Amino acid sequence: MPLFRRHFLDTSRGRIVGALQAGPRTIDDIARELRLAASGVRAQMTAMERDGVVRRAGQRAGATRPSRIYELTPEVDQLLSRAYVPFLAQLVDTFAEAMPAKQVEALFGKVGGSLAAALLGGVSPRGSLESRVKAASTLLNRELGALTHVERNGRFRIVGAGCPLAAVTGKHRAVCLAIEKLVSEVVGVRVRECCDRSERPRCCFEIAATAADRRG
Repeated sequence: MPLFRRHFLDTSRGRIVGALQAGPRTIDDIARELRLAASGVRAQMTAMERDGVVRRAGQRAGATRPSRIYELTPEVDQLLSRAYVPFLAQLVDTFAEAMPAKQVEALFGKVGGSLAAALLGGVSPRGSLESRVKAASTLLNRELGALTHVERNGRFRIVGAGCPLAAVTGKHRAVCLAIEKLVSEVVGVRVRECCDRSERPRCCFEIAATAADRRG
């Protein structure tokens, strides 16, 4: 189990999340199960509901008044899953073994274009080239968990401190090409990946644009 996840599950909030992974619970259910004070659990649940970690899922009749039932939000369930990375790595390996490299790269280019359409909802950013490049960087950070910033030295570049797909990009350039296509769709001009796929992969996308390339 990753160190950060183990430490989180050792905290009071993490233990509550762990209990809710087994199914919806009331505050009293959680307090009994974890041997915590109900008042402390209630305070944590109030904060977790505010933060979008849990949500109300109904109520249960009680001796004096009904008790609220809580469940994890779908987003948190997804974040806690450990299946994504090994599944994705195996999926990419299987494609790479079964298809020529050019076909794999073309396929992942289509994936990047489809992902861009889904994330943008069919509405592409407009404005200056600089604003669109910044919008692409923000999208990578917000939706894919990247940590990128925009640099300009003659040309714009989106540079990452790491790579959210590091488990597969080190072996497969096609994954970088998928994100290249995503960035290109957001920016509206040609983009070239310049990623570092060494031991610690890092994102890099260079925007090769001229004055005639403006979306406006």
